[in-house]
Parts: sequence; C-alpha cells; structure tokens
Amino acid sequence: MTDVEMYDDFSDVVSSENTVSPQSILDILKKYCETISVFDLMAVNAEMIEESKYVQDGYKKKSHGVYAKYFLGRIKDVHSDKNHYDEPVDKEEFIDAVATLKSYHDAESHTSKTKFPLIYGIISLYTTFILHEPIHPVGTPFPGSLYVEEHDGKFYCPVKDANLESPNAVCKMCIAEQLEF
Repeated sequence: MTDVEMYDDFSDVVSSENTVSPQSILDILKKYCETISVFDLMAVNAEMIEESKYVQDGYKKKSHGVYAKYFLGRIKDVHSDKNHYDEPVDKEEFIDAVATLKSYHDAESHTSKTKFPLIYGIISLYTTFILHEPIHPVGTPFPGSLYVEEHDGKFYCPVKDANLESPNAVCKMCIAEQLEF
C-alpha cells in the first residue's frame, strides 16, 4: 500500500456512495494512519524544524509547538477515534479537497523524503470533514502577531484570503473564515 493510494480509496468512496459518510472517510484515514510509525513522525518533525531554520526565532518556537502538538499529535487522535459521525459530508467539497490534497501529494512526494505529504492529507481531511475544525487550530501563530481565533463558534484565520489562489493550499477547504484585522 502506497501513500498515494489513499486518494484512490477516497475516489472509490465518492463513486460508490450517494452521500459521502464521515465514517467512510475516517475508516480510510485510520487505515493510512497505521502506516505511520513513531520514526516517521520523528522524521517529519525534523523536516519541519529544518524547513523553518530561516524563520524568525520567536515565531518559530511558537509555531513549531503548535504544529508538533496538533499536526503530528493528531495522527494518534485519528488512529484512536472511536466516535461515530453521522452528518453527511458535502460531496462536491470533499471531491475538491481530495483533488487539492492529491495534487499537493504528487508535487511534494518528489521533494519530501518523509511521510509529510501523507500526514498533511490525513490531518487536513480529519479536521475539516470529521471534526469540523480549522486545519490550523485556534491559537496557531502567524507572522505579525496574528493567530487563528474562535468567536461565537466561528473560526477566523489571518491568512486565508492570501492563500486561496495557491494551487496546493488547503485554505480553500478549511472551514475558517478570513480574520479581519
């Protein structure tokens, strides 16, 4: 089983179900979480540290803590999630999200030597379509002392609009709205 097969599995779900069930999505995500070892998580963590070496120190420390906890730590959450989810998933939004993530995976799999593209896909789909949370959790820092925020049950991101045109950005699928500042 290769990492990219996850997207084929999602295509099978989309073509075989009238509505896309979150439980079908979760089952596939769990299957691929099982292919991620602690060594894979350590390699991805090292890759994230290396890629942020030129980032401002104060921002780097804050952001890495959030990414390590919520990005890498959520793999365990997906794997152990025993909840049952009933609310049907918007099929067109899911198809678009899978296409975006597959495109990202195809582009990054040539440069990343780790399971980063797989983890990125798993966490993006899990937070968006299972948990109904923003991909970057509340409190995620961005340059300029800005953060992902929650107000009255709605999520706001300071960089959403700036990334909507980026072909592989997950901002298009994220449930957060643009933070006005």
